[in-house]
Amino acid sequence: MIAAQAVCCQENFCVEDPVREGTRCAARHPARLLDSNFMPGLRISAISFLNTAPLMWDFEHGDSGKDFEISYTIPSACAAALAANQADIGIIPAITYAEIPGLVILPNIAIAAKDHVRSILLICRKPIEEVRTVAADTSSRTSVALAQVLLTKFYGGPRELIPHPPNLQAMLAEHDSALLIGDSALQVSLHNSPYHLYDLAHEWRLRTNLPFVFAFWAVRLDALSRMPQGVCLVKVFQQSRDGGLQSGSIAALSKEWSARLGLSEEEITTYLTQNIHYFLDRECHAGLKLFLHYAHEIGVISRIPDLRFLGPVAFAKG
Repeated sequence: MIAAQAVCCQENFCVEDPVREGTRCAARHPARLLDSNFMPGLRISAISFLNTAPLMWDFEHGDSGKDFEISYTIPSACAAALAANQADIGIIPAITYAEIPGLVILPNIAIAAKDHVRSILLICRKPIEEVRTVAADTSSRTSVALAQVLLTKFYGGPRELIPHPPNLQAMLAEHDSALLIGDSALQVSLHNSPYHLYDLAHEWRLRTNLPFVFAFWAVRLDALSRMPQGVCLVKVFQQSRDGGLQSGSIAALSKEWSARLGLSEEEITTYLTQNIHYFLDRECHAGLKLFLHYAHEIGVISRIPDLRFLGPVAFAKG
């Protein structure tokens, strides 16, 4: 059974501090690096996908970066950076939490989906029951694990998953189906497609009646003692999420990412406000526990981890 545990914040690194000024990524303030008294902040490994943009709002547009060094990559690389002690905080694929010791979860923040997620698509040349091979974009290991769980438990048994760069035509030229993740999936039209399209978060909801949790912020326990005095990680990251979900922030992100992805601002807004759920509430917690149980059952992970949170676990409203 998976237990939810709390790791208490010690006073020296989690203190209420209502006034914090001038926060930015250290890399954006090179003059500070010339100060012999400057101590580098905790290292954040963030994701360069659209769905994480609201979580990073205060770090990019506000004052939450001066205590951190920030780099951007893909989800699987975030987990690898935490495991290798190349990052202190990372937004990791949920499945990798079972494989990296010494982590705690920042409570009440997630990248989840209550139903359709839109950005995790299994695209098949034949009905899913007839699929035998899957060309898989491996940028998010949780999405790959979700495909394995769904296919094994609900669609006839395990399939062969072959790692492949996210190029749909090339993937389907040699395999029955293609698993596309993140921005690559968002650029696939859902209308008049010649293929069978399966939104994996929706398939999970149909089979379990629970949301699916793709990722969350995790922190290395050994990094907490280096947190600057007066900075509370939970508060900083929750407030950044809340700022990113304000209507003005969503409008700004939709305009910015529309140009990047070639999607309309309306499509971006819908994705950020209706497809992605940014709270690790009780229902999402239950979905996460069930997913880890199933992943262990089919051999994707070797153990079912206890879910340990930094500070008291207070679930958000669903």
